[in-house]
Amino acid sequence: MNSADSSPSPASTRSWTLLTNHGRLLLLIAAHPDFRLRDLAERAGITERAAGSIIGDLEDAGYVTRTRIGRRNTYVVHPDRPFRHPAEAGHQVADLLTIFS
Repeated sequence: MNSADSSPSPASTRSWTLLTNHGRLLLLIAAHPDFRLRDLAERAGITERAAGSIIGDLEDAGYVTRTRIGRRNTYVVHPDRPFRHPAEAGHQVADLLTIFS
């Protein structure tokens, strides 16, 4: 496509984002550790069920700790955890949090 042609290429018409829902929720939890699951899901643009599943994944992998306080949960993100993919394994969650803070 040249600069005079403003029509989108086929690849640009597909819907995708640079951050996964896991990454997005991790950032939301870091910024709002006292948000309810409903609020996290709404901000991430996903269902509560999907958010709950993702938070479970993040907990299982040691990225987040969930603590029940009364009827609510509070979360702690562990910024010293490395990225999971071998290509980014040299980076920690803290690096991502710094970019978005």
